[in-house]
Amino acid sequence: MGAGHAHKLYLHGSSPVHALPPHCKLAAVFCFVLVVVSTPREAMWAFALYAVLLAAVARAGRVPYGHLLKRMLIEVPFVAFAVLMPFVARGPYVEVLGMTLSSSGLWGAWNVLAKGTLGVAASVLLASTTELRELLLGLQRLRLPQLLVQIASFMVRYGDVITDEMRRMRIARASRGFRARGVRQWGVLAKSAGALFIRSYERGERVHLAMVSRGYTGTMPVVDEVNATRAQWTGAAALPLAALAVCLLGWTL
Repeated sequence: MGAGHAHKLYLHGSSPVHALPPHCKLAAVFCFVLVVVSTPREAMWAFALYAVLLAAVARAGRVPYGHLLKRMLIEVPFVAFAVLMPFVARGPYVEVLGMTLSSSGLWGAWNVLAKGTLGVAASVLLASTTELRELLLGLQRLRLPQLLVQIASFMVRYGDVITDEMRRMRIARASRGFRARGVRQWGVLAKSAGALFIRSYERGERVHLAMVSRGYTGTMPVVDEVNATRAQWTGAAALPLAALAVCLLGWTL
């Protein structure tokens, strides 16, 4: 994991959030999500406060709100699922805008939508202020199993390699006059997918043999040692601690 790897979510900057060690931010986001999930769904005001906390983090990290909202579109399938819940759930029914909806379904839809949206927003903020390579180093620092960290590292490194291979194959098909316009062209696309799988498998074998020939024994060397001071841990803990206070108020009020 010595080489850097940029990703589209990351925004280069020099904010206090960017400066925090990756394992501190990972732990903070994980604890924040746990607190959000533990909040009773009836405490609607608590979720509004959580959104305010995330907005404050985005401002401190100099992450534009437009960028944050755009990247959160990944949760659209979950939103569609939440919208359907009041129509398919059972239980007491209520009239809303002339429609008969399930009361438990409405609460379930709100629960999924509110907690899912906050979780996605926190994840997007983490990815926007932390490079992918640093995230892997943070996972390693948090004592995640080495094998899982290596698998994630290889996926990150060779994801773009496979994508570039797909691009070259698409250009090769287009240069030969191929146009995917109907079912008749599915055979060509299926053969291309098979060829891509074989090439990827062979590339993986060559990479593994190259690693073994250079002394790989199942563990990757730690190139950068990431440490955190007490002040940095305190700064990272501000978000989950504030969320915890809101959660406790939600259970008591």
